[in-house]
Amino acid sequence: MKIPTTLKHKPVIVSENYENVDGRYAYKTDAKGLSLGLAQWNDRGKVDISAKVWRYTGEKWSRQSEELPLHRVLDLAILVARTKLYFREDSYRYPKLYDPEKPLVDRVGMQGDAMTVSVCTENERIDEDIKLFSQALSDDDEMIGERLRSLSRILKEMGY
Repeated sequence: MKIPTTLKHKPVIVSENYENVDGRYAYKTDAKGLSLGLAQWNDRGKVDISAKVWRYTGEKWSRQSEELPLHRVLDLAILVARTKLYFREDSYRYPKLYDPEKPLVDRVGMQGDAMTVSVCTENERIDEDIKLFSQALSDDDEMIGERLRSLSRILKEMGY
């Protein structure tokens, strides 16, 4: 299925077979494609690039399609990687999988400040939810690991 090019987001680079590789939803997802292109929020004289997940309901392109600035896509990748590291290296040390007195996982430096990564102790069911989250992360380890290895390989090829 071809990603539309007549909408406000203007695709430049596309993956039109994303439905075949959408993790556990592969071949049965409404996320039909990914694109990198010119953002829909661009103003005259100002151009931003965005990433978009294109969803198709079977009848029309969905309003639930998401568009994100590229730095947010990368920030999400950083958050996923740091979370994987936490659950692999640190969480097992705590009976609740986190320290309620010190829920901070890390501060990842960027742009002269740092992105804070912490366990959400504001969640009233965090003790239950973190166990479910840890199990789901473990269940998806092969799928997520494959993607992280691909990302690592490409970053190394780029000199990072």
